[in-house]
Amino acid sequence: MKNSHALRPLLATLLLALAGCGQAPLNSPYPAGEREANTLYAAFAERPKHLDPAVAYNSNEYVFIQQVYEPPLQYHYLRRPYTLVPLTAAELPRLTLLDAAGQPLPAGADPALAHASLYELRIRPGIRYAPHPALARGDDGELLYHSLDAAALARIDTLADFAQRGSRELTAQDFAYEIKRLASPRVQSPIRGLLQAHLAGFRELAAQLAAADSAADAWLDLRGVELTGVEVVDRYTLRIRLTDVYPQFQYWLAMPFFAPLPWEADRFYSQPGLAAKNITLDWYPIGTGPYMLTVNDPNRRMVLERNPLFRGEPYPADGERGDAAAGLLADAGRPMPFIDRAVFSLERESIPVWTKFLQGYYDRSAVGQDSFDQVVNLGAGGELALTEAMRARGMRLNSSVMASVYYTGFNMLDEVVGGYDAKHRALRQAIAIAIDQEESIAIFQNGLGLAMQGPLPPGIFGYRDGAGGINPYVYRWTNGRPQRLGIERARDLLKTAGYPGGRKPDGAPLVLYFDSMASGPDAKSYLDWLRKQFAKLDVQLVVRSTDYNRFQDKMRRGQAQIYQWGWNADYPDPENFLFLFYGPNGKVKHDGENASNYDNPEFDRLFERMRVLPNGPERARLIDRMVDLLRRDAPWVAGFHPQQVVLDHAWNANLKPNDLATNTLKYQRLDPALRARLRDDWNRPRWAPLVIAAGVALLMLLPALRLWRRRLAATARGEPGP
Repeated sequence: MKNSHALRPLLATLLLALAGCGQAPLNSPYPAGEREANTLYAAFAERPKHLDPAVAYNSNEYVFIQQVYEPPLQYHYLRRPYTLVPLTAAELPRLTLLDAAGQPLPAGADPALAHASLYELRIRPGIRYAPHPALARGDDGELLYHSLDAAALARIDTLADFAQRGSRELTAQDFAYEIKRLASPRVQSPIRGLLQAHLAGFRELAAQLAAADSAADAWLDLRGVELTGVEVVDRYTLRIRLTDVYPQFQYWLAMPFFAPLPWEADRFYSQPGLAAKNITLDWYPIGTGPYMLTVNDPNRRMVLERNPLFRGEPYPADGERGDAAAGLLADAGRPMPFIDRAVFSLERESIPVWTKFLQGYYDRSAVGQDSFDQVVNLGAGGELALTEAMRARGMRLNSSVMASVYYTGFNMLDEVVGGYDAKHRALRQAIAIAIDQEESIAIFQNGLGLAMQGPLPPGIFGYRDGAGGINPYVYRWTNGRPQRLGIERARDLLKTAGYPGGRKPDGAPLVLYFDSMASGPDAKSYLDWLRKQFAKLDVQLVVRSTDYNRFQDKMRRGQAQIYQWGWNADYPDPENFLFLFYGPNGKVKHDGENASNYDNPEFDRLFERMRVLPNGPERARLIDRMVDLLRRDAPWVAGFHPQQVVLDHAWNANLKPNDLATNTLKYQRLDPALRARLRDDWNRPRWAPLVIAAGVALLMLLPALRLWRRRLAATARGEPGP
């Protein structure tokens, strides 16, 4: 028996392997105690730079702060077109238009008669902030942590090191305080220019605070300063006065810039020594939302946990057609949130995210180009369907056309491609026909996208579908769908433009220039394809590659001829897209967002009228005319609205694409038991190869073992070994 010791390590390995059968997956990246936890698992690729609601303006930041902060309004999760509904407000704002004397105009008055506008917000009583040290008070009622000395600071490294937390009710004063912060020189909010243009007294307050800042202590107390455009009427009522008529302001009230902030938090975070420990509002937000950020380790993971003081907002009871059949109304009226905790892990590469999603360790994933064929079957009509392998796993596909546009544009100041006469228009229209946008979408976007018929994407008021929505300068309506006009039509237009056969009047070839900031193999393929589109007209396209900074500089100077850019909606209003063509927003003359420097007096007149009107027949008529002008003048000649495709596991519920709302974690629901079971199935260890390998190793060891035993026996008998 003593010779069997040599086999024990091998036998132990086999027994350990067999003992692992039926246990939790060995490759799980999460603690065993979380196996059936009501926790959502997701990934993020880039650390959020700002979590201060007055500064944050990027989607990777909104993923976190929109679950914590609550502005007055939000977008209805299910309704389309996108619709504003109350959040912390008790109802939608009451709008009053004012005349030149500051007196209210009668209801239904023409907005063109108004000189100012007044929004009244009623705040919902009983809303409380999540527990936070900034609000902690002692038995005497005094704030505990607003006068930290050196000894106290030495014991603190993170926000979790504060022993006590407190809360209080949300009031109208908190909204007023945050709006004042937007004017502070210490905050540098990206919407300061917007508010200077519209909010009464904002420009003056910004100047006042800039002058006071040099003499201020660590904390710039904003409670006593006056902002004439913001009036706190009572504990739950706030009035905001604009110096003009700006209906789009209501959409800004759904963004974190207008989320409330208690003065106590501003005071708490302003204490010397805390910023050096990353204990700042940019690191630890404080809000009234359904979640709190409890772990901020942006080089590893970030964790949101349920706010124990959240009031329990009810899940929507209505939506659009098909939502009930899709199961999206099964939780109607139930209090949210449904998920207790959300863990976001840093993943800089897409392949590990996709692999872990297939293993069940991430709860949803966007479908990238590398995995598209593995997931999606694309029908002849562009319809999407899951592959059999994905359906067998119970996965679901969510797809939506985004409220965005990526486009090819012309510099209208350029002497060759710019201009507004018939010849210059004909050149741009010819190029619009020649660039086969549908082919580009099929090749470079995996077929995911909708060819642009105008600047407005689906879901935006004024967008028209079907035969009435096509660009007649580029398409005809045939067999129930748009069909691009033939290349012969483009060549005729080129001849009208004075370039028959792609030649100038002197016989020289027409050479156009495209400024591109794209690089890499994929970019080369696209640029080669784009050259071929122009070659259909015998026009030579010269690509001038540059980096993004240089590209922006050329656009500001008007040195680019043809370019490509994109725009994502800030809010679901046609003004947010049509202002990209408004003359006073020209890039070169006014440093605005009108990158093509389009300047059409008729368009500008229609725009100024359209922007102040509510959605209705008159506004729709004006938009139709403006879009027709853009199609005719063709400052943009090709483009598409991208289509987002997301894959969800069977254990996910209440998931519907929403391009404008990012406070969507509260709506989601999980089935943790189903997830645990499917994870076990998908990650079951394959022990057979290990057992076979161990058996082979054992067989290989037997001859040596026999020889070793004979040698031991011979030694015991005093004989020489073999």
